[in-house]
Amino acid sequence: MSVGTWVERGRRVRGLRLDVGFIAFVGVAAVTLLVELVLVERKFAIFGGGFGQPRTIGDPLEIIAFCAGLLVSQLLLLYALFRLVRGLHGGSGALFLFNALFLIPAVLIGILATKYRLLSYFSDAIGFQVIRNLGGGSLVESFLYILSEAGLLAFGLAVAAFFYWVSLRLVRRHAPRDIRIAFPPALGWKRGLVVALAIPPLVLAVNAAGDARFALARFNAYALLSGGLHQLTDLDRDGYSLFSWRIDRHPLDGSRHPLALDIPSNGIDEDGLAGDFILEVASGPTSAPAFPADPRHVILLVLESVRGEVVGKRIDGRLVAPNITALAASGTWVKEAYSHVGFTSFSLKTLFTGELTPRDDRHSLFRDFKANGYRVGVLSAQAEDFGDIASTVGMRTGEVFIDAGVLRDERVFDFASDASLKLDGRVLLREFDRHFGKADTWSRPTFLYMNLQASHFPYHHRGMPQLIDGKPIPRGSIDAGHKEWVERTYWNAVAYDDRLIGELIARLKGMGVYDDSLIVILSDHGESLFDDGFLGHGHMINAQQTHIPLIFSEPGLDIAGPVGLDDVRGLILAALGASPVSRGIGGPVFQYIGSLESPSSIGLAGPDGTYLTLDLQREEVDFGEGAGSRLYADLPQGDPLKARADGLIVEWERQRWISHLGRRER
Repeated sequence: MSVGTWVERGRRVRGLRLDVGFIAFVGVAAVTLLVELVLVERKFAIFGGGFGQPRTIGDPLEIIAFCAGLLVSQLLLLYALFRLVRGLHGGSGALFLFNALFLIPAVLIGILATKYRLLSYFSDAIGFQVIRNLGGGSLVESFLYILSEAGLLAFGLAVAAFFYWVSLRLVRRHAPRDIRIAFPPALGWKRGLVVALAIPPLVLAVNAAGDARFALARFNAYALLSGGLHQLTDLDRDGYSLFSWRIDRHPLDGSRHPLALDIPSNGIDEDGLAGDFILEVASGPTSAPAFPADPRHVILLVLESVRGEVVGKRIDGRLVAPNITALAASGTWVKEAYSHVGFTSFSLKTLFTGELTPRDDRHSLFRDFKANGYRVGVLSAQAEDFGDIASTVGMRTGEVFIDAGVLRDERVFDFASDASLKLDGRVLLREFDRHFGKADTWSRPTFLYMNLQASHFPYHHRGMPQLIDGKPIPRGSIDAGHKEWVERTYWNAVAYDDRLIGELIARLKGMGVYDDSLIVILSDHGESLFDDGFLGHGHMINAQQTHIPLIFSEPGLDIAGPVGLDDVRGLILAALGASPVSRGIGGPVFQYIGSLESPSSIGLAGPDGTYLTLDLQREEVDFGEGAGSRLYADLPQGDPLKARADGLIVEWERQRWISHLGRRER
């Protein structure tokens, strides 16, 4: 009996007909499912629980629902892939079997490897909007940014492609040509209809089973299945359905759904949170008044990704940033300062305009200083066209504009997308000497914005001096297992920026300019260094990612925190003697992840470093301060905790309405 005949007829073992296609299908299902289970459990501890994981599978009903949802979705996905590969081959011979066994596991495991490589830097809060924010709002830039981190992945793909090519040649040369594989059979329309009708109630039941849904969302097959059902049942195309994270309770009304814009005082609770929105204050920043006679120079220094703890930070008993720490001691240090969102382009637009979502430069510091006769300059180690920062805030209206885009050939990394362009800070000091290095260039009042990038991931570039003992961590070694090494590399980068600040201050003093200048030092956002389980910024609301330094060289300024980046424009103008235009200083600072219109989480940074956050996907409120987490729906009326949660929601609705009014004005 030939091999082909054996495969075609199958063998009977205890009455069961074994087909090689069925065996291959079961094998692929077992391997891919096992790999994903191991990765999910290692990353998210959905069974064992652990740090940063409030939801675990333990209840018997949850376990049953989890297993049912996982097996059904995985088998459906693999069945579809096997049928697709079979259809592309026009038959069921040896070549079909080889490609099914090679390509399907390779693609599925490759997707998992890429996903968990990203999650080793970020958190599972990362999503479409967050990835887009990484590219400053541009999906193209986001793609290029990810490619810049994908050298190892590209090498792996090349090796796999070579192995596939060699194996394919061997299969074509040596495989029997009479193999016929029966599995997977076509369902037919009747069985297909039964499956199609059975899947939606199964998914609804699984989604209702405690934490099973949140665990299953980590698995690609279930996310694909649930996402497809969501698209099919989003009847009013408002982005919500019976299968979305938050169920659309008004499936035929596109104006009422989770995260809908709540129209003030219309008697309708469009977003289903905190009742009908009542607008109290909707005013945004105002135009700056005239400055007093003989105004001072202003040097605004923005440090990329520097945490608020930089002031007084010590490693091995030595100050990491002695110049910043000294300026904080002699000037005004705002200890409770926060970014609103963890992305550079968003943060800088807010810093310069006092608005969370500005559309133009009508309230920009650049316009303020130009209108009052200042010489305006920009020296930036990043590309200020990234995320349309420069055009939105009017950076090019000044006399000097030098950034990483202008000096592209001097970038420290080879990759040349706007998201990856970085200059060494010494290049900025060189350009400072060219354009601002003589005392007579300061005869007019001057506003100079400088942006230093040493502490941006991967926290080291060629030519950066080692100021903290040790050597910089190679990019390929950056992971949670090397947490301390990552931290030392990061703080060395911060120390380098601090040294450059010291050299700048020395230049200002040497020209006799320092005493006539207001120096402001701050960061665009913070940085997680695996101390909260993750690396990077923009995907969690906590002190590591949102607490920033804010220092004014002038002592005695009366600034009561908390302070947000939207207050900084007003604080600078007030320090110069212009009427203050800041808002909300001393109150909690509103924060969000993603976009203001559709955030995944919102929060308030309050006095003494307290945080109140609401996960809008899970509808779960974290009150901090030992109060723990509660589902919003479980908070009864009259409960002080519900009042706090509603206060956060109302602030988000207010900020959205301000943004909406701004769009209508333009």
